[in-house]
Amino acid sequence: MSSHARTIGSALESLVAAPLPVRVTAYDGSATGRTDSGIGVHLASSRALRYVLSAPGDLGLARAYLAGDARIEGVHPGDPYELFRLLKEAQFVRPTPRQVADLVRGLGWRSFTPPPPPAIELLPRWRRALESLREPAGRRAAAVKAHYDLNNDFYERLLGPSMAYTCGVYTSPQDTLEAAQDRKFELVFRKLGLRPGMRLLDVGCGWGGMMRTAARHGVEVTGVTLSGYQADWVEAMLAREGLSDRTRLWRIDYRSMPHEQFDAVSSIGMLEHMGVRNYPTYFTELRHRLKPGGRLLTHSITRADNSATHKPEPFTDRYVFPDGELAAPSVVIGAAHDAGLELVNEENLRPSYPLTLQGWNANLVRHWDECVELVGLPTAKVYGIYLAGSRVAFERNWLQVHQFLFTQPDAEGVSGYPFRPDW
Repeated sequence: MSSHARTIGSALESLVAAPLPVRVTAYDGSATGRTDSGIGVHLASSRALRYVLSAPGDLGLARAYLAGDARIEGVHPGDPYELFRLLKEAQFVRPTPRQVADLVRGLGWRSFTPPPPPAIELLPRWRRALESLREPAGRRAAAVKAHYDLNNDFYERLLGPSMAYTCGVYTSPQDTLEAAQDRKFELVFRKLGLRPGMRLLDVGCGWGGMMRTAARHGVEVTGVTLSGYQADWVEAMLAREGLSDRTRLWRIDYRSMPHEQFDAVSSIGMLEHMGVRNYPTYFTELRHRLKPGGRLLTHSITRADNSATHKPEPFTDRYVFPDGELAAPSVVIGAAHDAGLELVNEENLRPSYPLTLQGWNANLVRHWDECVELVGLPTAKVYGIYLAGSRVAFERNWLQVHQFLFTQPDAEGVSGYPFRPDW
């Protein structure tokens, strides 16, 4: 070993302002961080180190973990929340050029060369943009397929009987996940002012939770999805529950919807996939499907403020929601107003999302072996990471989730909305 050689543990210590809140051990026998938490990470090979150093932050560590070159210790892979909570307390510092040079000398230049990413990683955003130049219409469909066309059996185990992949509405931490999801759909129903015989358009209908709720109340519902897997599941569910006679499903891009008008429009968990530059098109298309005086409810994750980037974190973009973007509530409201809609109510449901995510993580742990068999170990690990990391983000107010209720005023400016909320 040369005089400049250093251990991996000492190298990591030079990149933090305080001792790491978790234990990190490495294949060279070195270690750093706290020893009393019982939670840690083991870098089992030189390739793990290369992943971490070539993509500092969540992406590099995730690559090493998904490739099997790093292990997490003291937490279940289906719910590594405690590891993420502790890691977010780490005070990483940007190394100076001199420190970088010292690290290269001490660890060897090859430690900074990136290995090939795990096979399940998607292309980076710029590569997907180039690919879409050849087939622009297919990019959104490909993004939907990458996430939702995975395996309905897997999602049944992850999400539970409601098959709702959006934030529930809790009244206390003691509520069950299913009760919170039922309360969410009932709340949307009331906010939209729906009554038997009215017509609802549910855009981005997922696995049909809103369709089921509205149809049970005697409303005629049209759902829209690009996911073939979701569409098959929804149609079977509606037939099984005897709701087919008052529901229909369009397997199309929302921009290609027939020019019908509805009493109300719901869009729950779809805006996140639109891209901020497409907000004007999204709200304009939905407004055109809404009768004068009708109501539109958009339920969406947002950034907490306008200082954050719209782009997702690299891990999320490469492994979970390709091309997804998030904006602050003011950006959403501004785009809707510019499209001719009027905001009448807004509600932040942020306290409910950590509890929703905790419920999904618990489901994943409960059905871990089945989930691994259905989608493979790397993909099951991705969901454990994603759900646990998101839970921290909502707890810390880095992310929020809002319900925006808009109306469509008529030519005289009359919206039909009462003086006070009627729900």
